Amino acid sequence: MEIKSVEFVMSNKDVAGCPPDMLPEYAFIGRSNVGKSSLINMLAGRKGLAMTSATPGKTLLINHFIVNKSWYLVDLPGYGYARRSAKGKERIKGIIEGYVMRRMQMTCLFVLVDARHEPQAIDLAFIHWLGENGVPFAIVFTKADKLKTGALNANVRHYLDKLGETWEELPPHFVTSSEKKTGRQELLAYIEQINESLKNQ
Repeated sequence: MEIKSVEFVMSNKDVAGCPPDMLPEYAFIGRSNVGKSSLINMLAGRKGLAMTSATPGKTLLINHFIVNKSWYLVDLPGYGYARRSAKGKERIKGIIEGYVMRRMQMTCLFVLVDARHEPQAIDLAFIHWLGENGVPFAIVFTKADKLKTGALNANVRHYLDKLGETWEELPPHFVTSSEKKTGRQELLAYIEQINESLKNQ
């Protein structure tokens, strides 16, 4: 897929305020500081599209960007930021759950996990919740350039093995590096494949 145009459309605190049209939406979510903004910028080919920050947990809204005037890229708030207050965590949880559970146009949720780390309980719990609720999703391993190939492959395999303990069929997964643009074409091709299948329904 060639990205010809990307435009910011709107930000919302509530799913009810999201764009009214029925274009497919591909949402990105992950723990704070997982590299979500960098990945979105890399996919879109626009350096400052999603604002990266030295302070984790800055995305507090549902942000819609329209790509090629045919589908939306959605930047969701990060979860699991330890320094946020209990009230703040509940508000973010409400925003995320409201969008994931109520947004009919959401075609796939890309769950970002840091390829450098062991499977984190908070990510596994979130993925389990998605499975319980029948939410279509894929896993995106980020920061692949921070590891040597052998360690990267071992970490990804370990993560998938961990999921395999409770999942009969594993979700699709992608390995990415925003620095080296690794995985960009694979992710865009996956989105394009889904968009084409939707046209034929």
